[in-house]
Amino acid sequence: MLAAATGQSFAADVSGKLVLYTSQPNKDAQATVDAFSAANPGVEVEWVRDGTTKIMAKLRAEFEAGAPKPDLLLIADMVTMEGLKAEGRLMAHEGADVSAYDPAIMDDDKTYFSTKLITTGIVYNTNAPIKPTSYKDLLEADAKGKIAMPSPLTSGAATIHMAALTSNPDLGWAYYEGLADQGANPKGGNGGTYKAVAGGEKLYGFVVDFLPIRNKLEGAPVEFVFPEEGVSAVTEPVAILSTAQNPDAAKAFVDFLISEEGQKLASSQGYLPAHPAVAGPEGFPAREDIKLMDFDPAAALESDAANKMKFTEIFGG
Repeated sequence: MLAAATGQSFAADVSGKLVLYTSQPNKDAQATVDAFSAANPGVEVEWVRDGTTKIMAKLRAEFEAGAPKPDLLLIADMVTMEGLKAEGRLMAHEGADVSAYDPAIMDDDKTYFSTKLITTGIVYNTNAPIKPTSYKDLLEADAKGKIAMPSPLTSGAATIHMAALTSNPDLGWAYYEGLADQGANPKGGNGGTYKAVAGGEKLYGFVVDFLPIRNKLEGAPVEFVFPEEGVSAVTEPVAILSTAQNPDAAKAFVDFLISEEGQKLASSQGYLPAHPAVAGPEGFPAREDIKLMDFDPAAALESDAANKMKFTEIFGG
């Protein structure tokens, strides 16, 4: 009864070793494993943490050697998962209950499952002359020379943001060309962009939501805007490898993450839960008030190299 109430499917008697590769920050990864272990004391979880790029390099080497070690992946984005799915590297979890979720953030074939929404919108310094409500506001003359943004060449969230905006018919590549005309110089990741705007070096930028929302609560002079066109999102999906040694425990781990209990854990860690019935952390709007931009991870995977080449043509390497 409890499992049904929390959205978990009834798994087999789960026990044994479970190996997780994750890009979650260490503190979050430990809290996630601890919460799962408390609910499944028969499972011993071994986990490896690094950035998604390094985790994937490690896993690729293990594929080459014919000895992939993890049962599960919990990494940043759906595009990487889509690539693994296309290679037949992922195992479907048909019993996973995703009925409460937006289908746009879940794989139709149930090979990977979004666990949270880390959206990218507009950040601005509260001393800025423009209070933007649309991406197009950053093309106004008052914003010229005052825009910071992370580079898709180094940031996965920026890559997905680029794919979402450039495939929007009202924005497209013309929008990125407009940003270049405004003097935007994309570089690094989200942390550098946030610091540039919060510190006043720049006044506007694109950044992941939790940086300005958390820091505003502590007095930082920033506002985060969910633009009228919508926001892009990385969703930290979880997936079971087709070579998993303990698929029953792996399915239980997936069920835990997408249950209301697991989603409340994500909220307590300061992230916007993917489950629409679970409230977000302080400072976030209600989930139903957040508009996600259209995003097709399979199409993004197919066009990734061409998109980055176009980006480099516009902004330089």
